[in-house]
Amino acid sequence: MGLSIAIASGKGGVGKTMVSANLGVALAQYGKDVVILDADIEMANLELYLGIEGMDTTLHNVLAGEAVVKDAVYTTQYGVKIIPAGVSLDGLRKADPDRLESVLEEILENVEILLIDSPAGLGRSVVTALAASQELLLVANPEITSMSDALKTKIVAKKLGTHILGVILNRAGYDSTDLTTKEVEVILEARVLALIPEDPEVRPSGSRW
Repeated sequence: MGLSIAIASGKGGVGKTMVSANLGVALAQYGKDVVILDADIEMANLELYLGIEGMDTTLHNVLAGEAVVKDAVYTTQYGVKIIPAGVSLDGLRKADPDRLESVLEEILENVEILLIDSPAGLGRSVVTALAASQELLLVANPEITSMSDALKTKIVAKKLGTHILGVILNRAGYDSTDLTTKEVEVILEARVLALIPEDPEVRPSGSRW
């Protein structure tokens, strides 16, 4: 049984998918067998971050019962494997979210580390991802609205028995009103494991594929 880590935020747009992609690549470069699952079956975009598109088989097909998990696993040029959720509306209509939990369990039987890029919010797919994860990395921006949503996610995760690894504070230094690391740790009652500064190159990098 592998190690499962949910990467969640509550709030959308905080950079959770970028963190998932880069963490997965870093772990793969350290020789770990890593799979990143895009659990956002409604608004998926992980494959765009890693430069692969137009796959024939995705998580949508697996959740629809049209394919098995191993057929939806793709190895990127960076060594990390991903399971894209799929971007087609037709695939989304066929996908059965109730199958996600069993799919996650099957993946964990065949991988060393599973990173689950969770959707924003606290919908059914997020709760399923949290429940299936042993660990949780909270991604947040140093602003109060992000803290509020991250705190809700943390509370739900604890109720589900998921261990909180800590907080990745992303896009720091963007504004003089940013919360400090200490303030974030007090609000979320969790340790800030890493602070990622705002980088103006991140946004245009996504269009270079």
